Amino acid sequence: QVQLVESGGGLVQPGGSLRLSCVASGSAFSLYATGWYRQAPGRQRELVAGIISDGSTDYADSVKGRFTISRDNAKNTVYLQMNSLKPEDTAVYYCHAYRRSRAYWGQGTQVTVSS
Repeated sequence: QVQLVESGGGLVQPGGSLRLSCVASGSAFSLYATGWYRQAPGRQRELVAGIISDGSTDYADSVKGRFTISRDNAKNTVYLQMNSLKPEDTAVYYCHAYRRSRAYWGQGTQVTVSS
């Protein structure tokens, strides 16, 4: 069983930056595929960025060049650095972990980009 706890969301002006963190409980965290999803009101949850155990990353086209996902296995933590934020990035951001056909979600953290 893995529990994921996100933090770092908040209100930021367009063009600003935020860094989200996701701390995972449990062992063997380094073996999990992890990622960040987001869900805006009235829209489906979508993948923002993912990182797997070998460090390979993937990004949604809408965030490429602006967001960076990273992980620190020693701290059981996944990060999402978000730069040049836009109003359309406003959403609840969820941390996700997956291994051996089991998926885990955090409770979500709200990111609001507004002037």
